[in-house]
Amino acid sequence: MDSSQADAYLQRIGAERPAVPDAAGLRDLHLRHQLTVPFENLSIHLGQDIVLTEPALFEKVVTDRRGGFCYELNGAFSALLRSLGYGVELLAARVYGKDGRVGPPYDHLALRVRTADGETWLADVGFGRHSHFPLRYAERGEQGDPGGVFRIADADAHSDAGDLVVVRDGEPQYLLERRPRLLADFEATCWWQRTSPVSHFRTSLICSRLTPEGRATLSGRTLVLTASGTREERELPDAEAVLAAYRTHFSLDLPREPAVTPPTPPAA
Repeated sequence: MDSSQADAYLQRIGAERPAVPDAAGLRDLHLRHQLTVPFENLSIHLGQDIVLTEPALFEKVVTDRRGGFCYELNGAFSALLRSLGYGVELLAARVYGKDGRVGPPYDHLALRVRTADGETWLADVGFGRHSHFPLRYAERGEQGDPGGVFRIADADAHSDAGDLVVVRDGEPQYLLERRPRLLADFEATCWWQRTSPVSHFRTSLICSRLTPEGRATLSGRTLVLTASGTREERELPDAEAVLAAYRTHFSLDLPREPAVTPPTPPAA
């Protein structure tokens, strides 16, 4: 990402270029990214391709002013951070499901970021509801955040699914590897997320964005707005109302209402 592209990205998220790539700058970028760029899987349900290259991610997030899911959001954010002088490594993770099991390898992408002041952070702008600010990577105690109380713990010595456990409010969120990865390493599981009949992203619609007061989430035709601890949920009546909600709450101008379609059964 060159300097002009970085400037366009910073304008997209309403951020100033940090004078130095320090922790304060990272915290500001991390928060502003989540306040501006929604976590969404709408491309899957609009028949749009998802390409895991930095130019394609820049075009989607910055030029087209869209959001995305973890591979796209953290992939694009990593390119921005590198262009600003941060040291960034991509880390693979496996997300805990409601049944307590973890997802497939490369289920999630998170970032390990080194700042000019010698600190190392876990940054993640692509997990939906998560920490507003980066977490101290080497800290093993509780870390308070507006998004909850977080902890990065060493995984069980016998675990072969990850090295660290990221916990929020006492509940494990994902198992994280320490080994750096390449963006291309996530392509196979990204394809699985888009196409598998058992993938949550393939079988549901989600668009969610952090707001200064709380969070806005649109799942199908169900709009949920939280502000200062108050939750409002309403069902939208038709496609016109859904498209208006995408524009109003997420600044997304979509060509049509996204809809989940049943996966095509395998040929006999």
